[in-house]
Amino acid sequence: MKKTSLLNATLLGAAALVVSAATPAYAEITACLITKTDINPFFVKMKEGAQAKADELGMKLLSFAGKVEGDHEGQVQAVETCIASGAKGILITVSDTKAMGPTAKLARDNGVLFIALDTPLDPIEAADSTFMTDNFEAGRLIGAWAKAQLGDKAADAKVAFLNIADFQPTVGVLRNQGFMQGFGIDTKDISKWGDEDDPRIAGQDVTLGNEEGGRTAMENLLQKEPGINLVYTINEPAAAGAYEALKAVGREKEVLITSVDGGCPGVKDVKGGVIGATSQQYPLLMASLGMEAIKRFAETGELPENTDGKNYFHTGVTLITDKPVDGVESIDTKEGLARCWG
Repeated sequence: MKKTSLLNATLLGAAALVVSAATPAYAEITACLITKTDINPFFVKMKEGAQAKADELGMKLLSFAGKVEGDHEGQVQAVETCIASGAKGILITVSDTKAMGPTAKLARDNGVLFIALDTPLDPIEAADSTFMTDNFEAGRLIGAWAKAQLGDKAADAKVAFLNIADFQPTVGVLRNQGFMQGFGIDTKDISKWGDEDDPRIAGQDVTLGNEEGGRTAMENLLQKEPGINLVYTINEPAAAGAYEALKAVGREKEVLITSVDGGCPGVKDVKGGVIGATSQQYPLLMASLGMEAIKRFAETGELPENTDGKNYFHTGVTLITDKPVDGVESIDTKEGLARCWG
């Protein structure tokens, strides 16, 4: 890409994205953080972690966020802006995991370290490195917990799946398919959701990972199958929306909701009975480790290493519930609140 087009992209990116810079102009190493949105608490915490580490290391951080979940073009413009700004590395939670590949290559070809956070690119090798939760395991944990919690009733369950988006970003596929495996549903092709034929699946809808989307998706699926008694949600904002939809029809005490993220509001929802169990991940750790990796790369050219036996760096996952079951390791909400989003 020519330099002029990168400058144009800079101007476009400024109009299309929420952008902030809060470190001293004299900092020698510039890094970028690009999140899917700036309103989801998960990404708010991620930004806090990146900024705190930038301040500690004397780095300059440029932060960008898509206007809405799925704002692929906005993220592309942000990457181009980062390249033009001389950033040494980019940390990004990718919206469209398949479409981001060429833009990741552009960054890497320009000598920029490209690190995916939370959501792996498709293929994962399109990024220099990925720092994330084992999202499949996060889904498997809540699926296995739900199966044990329902006991004999699991055989006749009516399960609603509240996913993230129709284009099936990798994070959504991994959590969805992990839940199915944990619950005992044949996943068919594990690289996608929607081809399963288990009669316990009451339906699948998308939420865009927010409360309004969760409420709408739950309403849609209740119209299709009023007897739903178990809900998988992509994250805790979607779970909160699903709960409101169930409450509106007087079924909030009859339906078990599971989720992923483990943020402080989500853990409080587990404590309050809104969510039965959630898999906790650690976005602040993802971001701070990513900033350290960019500094090392800028100073030595060293690339981040993966966790042994994995093609990414695993930042941990823990099941949070106040209703533990045999065979599924978990911690309670008191400890979950002490850990939330470290």
